[in-house]
Amino acid sequence: MIRSNATGKDLTNGTFRLALAIALAFGATAAVQAAEVSTHHVRDAVHAGAAKAVGRLPANQMMSLDVVLPLRDKAGLDAFVADVTNPASPNFRHYVTPAEFTARFGPTKNDYDTVVQYLSKYGFTITGGSRDGMDVQVVGPVSAIEAAFNVKMRTYQHDTENRVFYSPDREPVTGLAIPLWHVSGLDNYSIPHPMLVKKTDYAMAHGISADAVVSHATTGSGPSASFLGSDMRAAYYGGTLTGTGQNLGLFEYYGTDLADLTTYYNNVHQTNNVPVTLLSTDGTSTSCLYSAGCDDTEQTLDMTQALGMAPGLSSLVMYVGSTDTAIISAMTTHSPLPTTIGCSWGWTPADPSTLDPYFEKMAAQGQTFFAASGDNKTWSSRNEAWPADDANVISVGGTDLITSSAGGPWKSETAWVDSGGGISPDKIAIPSWQKIAGVINSSNHGSTTYRNGPDVSANANFTFYTCADQTSCLANSYGGTSFAAPMWAAFIALANEQQANVGKTNLGFLDPVIYAENESGGALTATYATDFHDITSGKSGTYSAVVGYDLVTGWGSPKAALITTLYP
Repeated sequence: MIRSNATGKDLTNGTFRLALAIALAFGATAAVQAAEVSTHHVRDAVHAGAAKAVGRLPANQMMSLDVVLPLRDKAGLDAFVADVTNPASPNFRHYVTPAEFTARFGPTKNDYDTVVQYLSKYGFTITGGSRDGMDVQVVGPVSAIEAAFNVKMRTYQHDTENRVFYSPDREPVTGLAIPLWHVSGLDNYSIPHPMLVKKTDYAMAHGISADAVVSHATTGSGPSASFLGSDMRAAYYGGTLTGTGQNLGLFEYYGTDLADLTTYYNNVHQTNNVPVTLLSTDGTSTSCLYSAGCDDTEQTLDMTQALGMAPGLSSLVMYVGSTDTAIISAMTTHSPLPTTIGCSWGWTPADPSTLDPYFEKMAAQGQTFFAASGDNKTWSSRNEAWPADDANVISVGGTDLITSSAGGPWKSETAWVDSGGGISPDKIAIPSWQKIAGVINSSNHGSTTYRNGPDVSANANFTFYTCADQTSCLANSYGGTSFAAPMWAAFIALANEQQANVGKTNLGFLDPVIYAENESGGALTATYATDFHDITSGKSGTYSAVVGYDLVTGWGSPKAALITTLYP
């Protein structure tokens, strides 16, 4: 005999009896049916058979998972976020604390404890997570995973890469009487990658010499006229705010060797006075040694760009983890809370809605999340944009900047030829703030159905000075939108300092404000020219930079006046 669960999936007699017994043990009072997890986990390549099964993971192989509980009141949170980010609302920027968020929208204590008990019953060791973070981090053997989630952990030949990956053979189902939101760590189909490019690799891929990649002499104050983080501050800001009192977070999949940061500052004859903390969110090592096969170029440049723009931060914390949910969960609960965040990594999620509860939580708590838009021109299904195409983050594209002198102010700027942008390949619905009349038009060729990106931009050309991997430093060798995202995170830290100086709260999720202030009734506002460098020349892939909003540079790069405009 075979029975079906609520979604029509077949359950064998043994599976049904197990689900029934466990559900009764964990408080089910209605008719008992196995509960599916709300998001999906099995890749299309597995579903379609494009990735061929080649084996099974050993039953005794240990794995780490992050089990995420759902929001208690998603509709209520949607309404709250729309209200708190609306400049016309009396509740504009009246944020909640992490504890208040949990009380209103997070899992109940009973539900959280029930999930912990369920996982423990199956032999998992609880290693982290929290009710405020909406997650339970566990370690256990493959046999426990297969039993607890009614899956088989198989290995598959990747359909586009020359490697084998692991994945569940079906969507996870539990015997809990309450739902789960997501189970992170069940597959390694998509390996996160930093949004940076080395000039020599770029030249080889395009069949040109490395010297031909950048056609103009750079105007930075670093070695070989390369740009330093402090040069970006001079170009885009040039004022006296330093980020005092502000806490900035960096989203990272690998740790770093802080000796590389020290080398950078020693070589450019500057001093870093900001305390830097490397925080493991799930037990992942915060160390990254080149001798052990770890490259910390991305992680170090994220720090130098953030610290260069905001040299007076109260703290800079690098949140390091192996799963996206573990990292972002920590970012929404850590004390002090990072109020502005840079993410320079990209990956392809099994379900693009996975992080939305956390992104909305950030908006509710007054946190600002910037994501690099990528370095491979126009977004597509083969050129993933996530998380930069999520409607709850600020997507940062790339430009080619020239300053008037070494360490001097902005002179000119064009679109960077590889800036990621376009129409959401994840088919994320167009947000309300991109529906404002005039934003999407015949000039920029954006979509009126799906989310467009990027939102803003900053320098991303091969014009930077970098130090990494406990070896030599390089001038004018690396570029990418990964430089631009932490720049913007630090720029908004300056704005948050200004907010605090006048007794106001953090800026939080900025897109609804930026779009409304730049476009009105189908026409660009006078404020736009005051606050942004409108990038109107250059192209990347399918799209060109045009007057106003475009799908290469968004609204453009920041001017100092934006800091004043952003507080009403």
